[in-house]
Amino acid sequence: MASLISASKMNTVVTLLLLLCSALMDSVRGYLTVTIEPLPPVVMGDTVTLKCNFRTDGNLREIVWFRVTEGGSSKQKIFTYDAMYNTNFSHMEDFRRREDLVYQSTVRLPEVQMEDNGPYECHVGIYDRASRDKVVLASGSITLAVMSPPKSISVIAADQPSRFNRYEAQNFTLVCIVTGGKPAPVVYFKRDGELIEVVPSAQSADASKSRGLFSVKDSRPLISRDLDDTKLQKSLSLLEPDVVPVRLDRVRPHQSYTPGALGQEGPRPTTEIIPETVVSREFPRWVLSSSPLYYFNHTRTEFSDGTMEVQAMLTWHLNPQLDNDALFSCEVKHPALSMPMQAEVTLSAPKGPKLSMTPSRAKVGDTVRIAVEGFQVGTKGNEVFPEPLFTWTRVGGLLLDGSSEREGKVLILERVPAELNGSMYRCTAENPLGSTNTHTRLIVFENPRIKKDKLQFNVADSGGKAFGPTLTMLLLSLTLEFT
Repeated sequence: MASLISASKMNTVVTLLLLLCSALMDSVRGYLTVTIEPLPPVVMGDTVTLKCNFRTDGNLREIVWFRVTEGGSSKQKIFTYDAMYNTNFSHMEDFRRREDLVYQSTVRLPEVQMEDNGPYECHVGIYDRASRDKVVLASGSITLAVMSPPKSISVIAADQPSRFNRYEAQNFTLVCIVTGGKPAPVVYFKRDGELIEVVPSAQSADASKSRGLFSVKDSRPLISRDLDDTKLQKSLSLLEPDVVPVRLDRVRPHQSYTPGALGQEGPRPTTEIIPETVVSREFPRWVLSSSPLYYFNHTRTEFSDGTMEVQAMLTWHLNPQLDNDALFSCEVKHPALSMPMQAEVTLSAPKGPKLSMTPSRAKVGDTVRIAVEGFQVGTKGNEVFPEPLFTWTRVGGLLLDGSSEREGKVLILERVPAELNGSMYRCTAENPLGSTNTHTRLIVFENPRIKKDKLQFNVADSGGKAFGPTLTMLLLSLTLEFT
């Protein structure tokens, strides 16, 4: 029992001695604590000040700032302070006197860029109180987060240009592309200034089946206050089985036209009754209700500098009657922006392409160029969204190259013959919201140069035939006289 008590006393004595030694060592050796003031994320282009605070009772030796790169494997020295060569620094004279000194080192980074993003370290060294030859080191670190506002935003239509189909419903997708943002921005869509409630893409399959997105037969007829009786009657007329709509740009049924047939007079050319512009804006009953489901999906792509490109897609069942002239906007929220960034488009059907012909007076053998300059009327000048698909046809025949139609904004006719004089060419502009036709007539004039060449050739031929025998007799008579 006595041995246990003595052992316990010895342990207590040893513990007290260790604490006393630690206190003595603490009084001799200086202490150092280093902290860096935290910073919220900063915006690219701002001026940032990094602050390193440290507390010590010793003499300052040096301060070194590092920028850590390559994932921590490399450090770039950006600032150094050496107390030995700084005459403004006052050293402590009494090393035995314990006194706490608080220091602060600041580093100013003007107009930070994306490459300034990453960790920074502040290393501080002081002289050991026990020996001037030893240095006590401590460090602190901070990660600077640099934000970049989006640089650009645009709205495009997917799968464009595409044709307009009045007899089959189709989906339509708007794509909002936002580039240059860090972190990734929040993208959302509005229609006519009101936020659109969207369905996530993961639920699109089940929701579409329940709303009949892929089932046109089950869709109900459109009933809207925006429709008047005239539009409704035009739409219903397309559904009557006994009524055959008359197309002004085609020959009536049960008639044939064969150019140059002997003893048979063909009907009047169809080009004579075609107006300059035919606008087609009639829609059948397959259009859905005025409250469609909007499906939302987005993708992110990260670049080497840490910025991102976000593509947000809005898909719904297009309703040409209600969606025409509707204003859709894509808006972006980002912590580096003081107010939302936006891009907007107005859905509109094409309304009469404006055509130009070069040269204005085409002659036989010239190359004629018929181009689309713009549109005759529109909500915002000549802007039509989505991009229209332009198709060229020749009324009552094939094009010069033998094809039935050609796509593009320009139709080129090379070496036009005289037979094309009076031909009518149709330009059809269409997008998912509607279609329209514009016609232009080609007038081909005679080419005086070609006519003169032919005339000279004919005169030479006729002269050879008429004066050939006379010239022969003249030469024969001259020969007889000299002999």
